[in-house]
Amino acid sequence: MQLERILHSQGFGSRKICRSMIRHGEVTVNGELCDFPFTEFETDNLHFTVRGVAWQFRTQAYLMLNKPAHYECSHKPQHHPSIFSLLPAALLERGVQSIGRLDEDTTGLLLLSDDGQFIHRMSSPKWKVPKVYEVTTKHPLDQAQTTLLLNGVQLLDEPAPVAALAADIISDHVLHLTLAEGKYHQVKRMLAAVSNRVEALKRIRIGNLALPDDLAEGEWRWLDAAMLEAVSPVRQA
Repeated sequence: MQLERILHSQGFGSRKICRSMIRHGEVTVNGELCDFPFTEFETDNLHFTVRGVAWQFRTQAYLMLNKPAHYECSHKPQHHPSIFSLLPAALLERGVQSIGRLDEDTTGLLLLSDDGQFIHRMSSPKWKVPKVYEVTTKHPLDQAQTTLLLNGVQLLDEPAPVAALAADIISDHVLHLTLAEGKYHQVKRMLAAVSNRVEALKRIRIGNLALPDDLAEGEWRWLDAAMLEAVSPVRQA
């Protein structure tokens, strides 16, 4: 693929802009300066820099973000900054979208991609991807509450009771709650239904992919092949 097309496909601007950066000596490929826009390169394991920023060619973008509190999962936020302000401009240019949303005050694991089929699979209720939330509660937890959560609680405007896949008490005020759905304010509403209240909420796992301990709030990283395998859903019958 021609170098200017490579940069364009990775979100570094129009082909005209990419061509100009290359000709002005702002691009290196595999450690070597390349100032001819039409040089052909194999894209497998291709590494390059644009204006000093290191990049690797990826046909599709798959990444995780440790969402901080007080950020909105929207390109057009209303009251707080957008999570997309935490990402490089190149990822926004290529159309990366969040897979589902976390409330403004909810933190933790969020997946993003520009692969429409992957986004659909991860979002579709047919696939029932389990998600684990770390819930800090106002009142002490007890077995009666977790039993209700597992058996199903009736939420306003829902036709049938909503049940958790798992509800594990970690400490007096910390619960790990596993859900296969993503209804509006679901965790908060479920805890309210068992006479408790959510004080803090953090998503710590999607499928078999856990939020890494070394990924700080506001940071992002690419998903490698093992991470993609861990998060890939299996369709439910």
